[in-house]
Amino acid sequence: MNSLREGSPDRTWLVAVAAALWGTDGLLRLPLAEALPSGTVVFWEHLLVVLVMSPFLPAAVRALRKATAREWLAVVVIGGGSSALATALFTAAFKTGDPVTPLVLQKLQPVFAVVAAFFVLGERIRAGYALFAVPALAGAWLLAFADPLHIKVAAARTALLAIGAAVLWAAGTVLGRLVSTKLEPRDVTVLRFASGLPVAAIIVAVQGASFAVAWHNALGLVLLAFVPGLLALILYYVGLRSTPASRATLAELAFPVTAAVIGVSFLDAELTATQWLGLAVVVASVTALGWHEKARKRPMVLEPAL
Repeated sequence: MNSLREGSPDRTWLVAVAAALWGTDGLLRLPLAEALPSGTVVFWEHLLVVLVMSPFLPAAVRALRKATAREWLAVVVIGGGSSALATALFTAAFKTGDPVTPLVLQKLQPVFAVVAAFFVLGERIRAGYALFAVPALAGAWLLAFADPLHIKVAAARTALLAIGAAVLWAAGTVLGRLVSTKLEPRDVTVLRFASGLPVAAIIVAVQGASFAVAWHNALGLVLLAFVPGLLALILYYVGLRSTPASRATLAELAFPVTAAVIGVSFLDAELTATQWLGLAVVVASVTALGWHEKARKRPMVLEPAL
């Protein structure tokens, strides 16, 4: 067993930057969600990226042809599951129950990711990993809720939808790590959106929604597709090439931090004292983990020797 490949730079910070870009999603998605069905928004996110990246699709498909059946399956799950279906499940969880339950259960994503990384990638973690993981998860919990001691979990259907989204996002982290070591970040990104597009179309059809959008929604859809979408994912897969999934899933907690800052700055949201504390704890924990893995000789996350 060893840590990352010899001479490979640690890029936990780059995964955190990508997750921070995901945090801009709410600023762009909120007005679109009020005007369009959720499935329609997801469909256009995928379609716009596929259209722009279509010149690179043949090369990505050729690269995928050289991959194993396991990597083919990983790309399909990433695109159809982690990209399209997870977003739809998470949105449905908000519509079928209270808005607290999905946020509570989404915090289980790192737990699912670490377990999946163990079985799929053979990653191991030292006991000291908990010194970073536990504060990061606790900080994310504090950040998510104004009153963290009074959480009400509602109906089972809502819970199952939210857990399904968390599992798919965790799978996306682990499988993204798997394929990003064999395929270029650009190819993984193109294949993710291309394989997710048919699933997004099916979701629209199942919801009975319209594919059509008004011109005044065009700018919002373009920004949504290319900032927290395309740009963030390219950075994310570049980072995953040299970042174990068990570490990347903590760096992804930069997402709720950015979402909170944007909510306060632009969406008239207010944070309580405990939420500000949670924000600080998440930033400190993720930053400390990245520094530790880069500077110390005994990293917390180990990968199987190649």
